[in-house]
Amino acid sequence: MRNTTRTLLAAALVLGVVAGPAVLPASATGPSAPASVAAPISDPALEAAIAGLPKASATAALVRVGGTEGVWRGASGVHDLTTMRPADAGARFRAGSVTKVFTAAVVLQLAAEGRLDLDRPARSYLPELIPYRYGKVTVRQLINHTHGIPAPDFAGTTVEEWYANRFEIHDPREMVRSATAKEREFAPGTRQHYLNIGYTIAGLLIERVTGDTYEDQVAARVLRPLGLRDTYFPGTDPRIRGPHNHGYQTMRLEDGTTGLRDVSVWGTTDGWAAGDIISTTADLERFTTALFRGRVVRGPLLEEMFTLPKVTDFTSGDPAAYAAGLAMKKLGGREVWGKTGGRWGYNAAIASTRDGARTLVYSVNSTDAKGQDVNKVALNIMVAAYGAPTA
Repeated sequence: MRNTTRTLLAAALVLGVVAGPAVLPASATGPSAPASVAAPISDPALEAAIAGLPKASATAALVRVGGTEGVWRGASGVHDLTTMRPADAGARFRAGSVTKVFTAAVVLQLAAEGRLDLDRPARSYLPELIPYRYGKVTVRQLINHTHGIPAPDFAGTTVEEWYANRFEIHDPREMVRSATAKEREFAPGTRQHYLNIGYTIAGLLIERVTGDTYEDQVAARVLRPLGLRDTYFPGTDPRIRGPHNHGYQTMRLEDGTTGLRDVSVWGTTDGWAAGDIISTTADLERFTTALFRGRVVRGPLLEEMFTLPKVTDFTSGDPAAYAAGLAMKKLGGREVWGKTGGRWGYNAAIASTRDGARTLVYSVNSTDAKGQDVNKVALNIMVAAYGAPTA
């Protein structure tokens, strides 16, 4: 099977099994756009960004562009490398750290209700879990990555070792204990280091102050009100329920060669409130539009998602790029806010200009989804949608 996968991909690359993207009508992959959104547009740059899949870096891509500047839908690649069926444009996929936007939104909703105080130490809510050395870390610092808590320990250091442990169940409290047993990376509020652990604690805070599960709170506060029927949290189930395009990862195989392995079935309990959500491009587009219009987080607390801490990055020394849930990047001369996510075999992103003039959602079935560099197809989509990065 694994040799067959490599052979099929090679054949696709040589013969051009999928010549280019299927550009779909705006209504073909989800609900019709609101009347205030522009009509469908033709965009050769977006078409080119996802043309020719499958190829070495990705096997499928799904894209939705919306907003007042125009609407574009595209799908390219294959459902899987065995049947070589065309990719399902409405497929579910792992959205990875896009989960953080949902988590931050619920935290901010609870803050608006007076049930969480962003300036209050997280330890005051979870005294039995967060030790004294992290007693000054505030709720706000958890969700803008300025808390200074290091990452927990996980078994393995290579993709092959992580694959071998892919069904291991991770308890969020044990992950917090592992992280907080270590010395802090920096004093809270003085630097920024993008890690999952702050959002793991945020998920536990949601459970503590509501007396409910994290998953049920996100469903009640975000998924059901917005009608996101294809978005869900998998819990301990390593599968993707319903239609989905297979994800593949480049790694060392049993015969010692390097090739693609189907990684569609992989547990995500290590991500939990920081990275385990499963969704579709249609659902994430609806969520993005509602979020930027102030329908998810209402009132002044929405500005927390667009306010960068005035600190520098812990590793690069660059200015902080992450707010509460969202990150900012200057593309094509304007600020674009959003969030990317990666799980093995899958890259995803939501993005929008602050005024909602152009929104973007994509899913790319990347073969290097958690690599050091941005996947080439994903990068091409972002640049085609907004323009090249600018200083």
